[in-house]
Amino acid sequence: MKIKVEKILLGFGALIASTLSAGAQGVGGNESLGTMNLTLEKAIEIALAENPTIRVADKEIELKQVADKEAWQALLPTLDATLSLTDNIKVAEIVTGMGKFKMGVDGTLTAVGALALNLPVFAPAVYQNMKLTKEDILLAQEKARGSRLDLINQVTKAYYGALLSSDSYEVMKKSYNVAAANYDVVNSKFQVGRVSEYDKISAEVQMRNMNSSMVSAQTGKTLALLQLKVLMGVTADLDIAIADSLKAYENALTMRDAEVTSAELDNNSSLRQLDYNMALLERTQKILRTNFMPTVAVQLTGQYQSYANHNWNIFGYSYSPSSVFAIAVNIPIFHASTWTKLKSNKLQISQLEDNRVNARRQLLLAAESYQRNMASTIAQVESNAEAVKQADKAVQISGKRYEVGRGTILELNQSETALTQAELTYVQSIYDYLTNKADLDYTLGRETYLK
Repeated sequence: MKIKVEKILLGFGALIASTLSAGAQGVGGNESLGTMNLTLEKAIEIALAENPTIRVADKEIELKQVADKEAWQALLPTLDATLSLTDNIKVAEIVTGMGKFKMGVDGTLTAVGALALNLPVFAPAVYQNMKLTKEDILLAQEKARGSRLDLINQVTKAYYGALLSSDSYEVMKKSYNVAAANYDVVNSKFQVGRVSEYDKISAEVQMRNMNSSMVSAQTGKTLALLQLKVLMGVTADLDIAIADSLKAYENALTMRDAEVTSAELDNNSSLRQLDYNMALLERTQKILRTNFMPTVAVQLTGQYQSYANHNWNIFGYSYSPSSVFAIAVNIPIFHASTWTKLKSNKLQISQLEDNRVNARRQLLLAAESYQRNMASTIAQVESNAEAVKQADKAVQISGKRYEVGRGTILELNQSETALTQAELTYVQSIYDYLTNKADLDYTLGRETYLK
């Protein structure tokens, strides 16, 4: 029985240690920060404010908002200036039926200064791209929401894990104190010859076993608190005090929290991201179709030019102005790649639809699993609470029997170990309910702690 208790504690510590190895880079600092009295709500609030993952998600939204501005700016007019000075070493000739005509004078300079104003009048691709960027912002916002929900889920389970390790430590500490007190009693009786040396050795072994389990539980408690600090984004030297225990949640266990509706499931962040991705693909399809539509733009160009100059003194040239107003209509006739891109886009839409159907089925299965686990743990908590009472009574009875000489040290040790196991199983069942509820809330996209 003792080996089973230690396996539970060591396994719990190993799980936390493996998690810390992946996230310990966020822990640092040398300056002592004092002690923080922590609740679940406060832990989540700090994590949402300090965790770098959330800040990265918020900056991604800002990037999408900048891209949105860039999209509508494509409809604004553009103004470009051009300055050129050309040395006509040998100019071209035009040959006609009337003879040859040179397009200038060899060995002369040409100076040109121009301003060009361009304004899109009808640009369907730009209109669709503006709508695409707005939908991209919605996707970024949903990803940020998903990151927050995921962080809340991790912090919540880490907080309950800290409570489990703390309660387990208290159980092992109490068991050690009882074993130590029993050893003192047995040792006193052994000194006066009232009990055998076997009883003394058995009591000492029991005490040392409980001491080992208590040390393991204390290590698990330290690692659990460190994991919580990592997720909160605070430094490792900040002391955390949690005036809470799993036993305080026993009366809050109810199946009302396990009720699932179709609307709640559609609020799952992964499903909503798939929906936004579908909207992006459909918008991309509309953008591709604009490749079959004409575009209209106007251009106004004004320039000063000077030809056939024989020196490099541009300020002494004789310039003449000219201006041009043009309306350009671009009509696409045949672009084979557009048809290929449209076909690829339709396949992606079909693929995403199948992925969403599969994802929804998996989420339904996960929600059903969490519901059943919560129902099971509620029944277990009631049974385990009664087991603790019976085991505690058994310890008292075995203690009295041993005092009056009608019981054995083996009965006493077994009753103590059974009580320890019952108490550990009791807090473990409460922890199982709370973590299943946290996972169900995350699956349903419940925003309990989001402002």
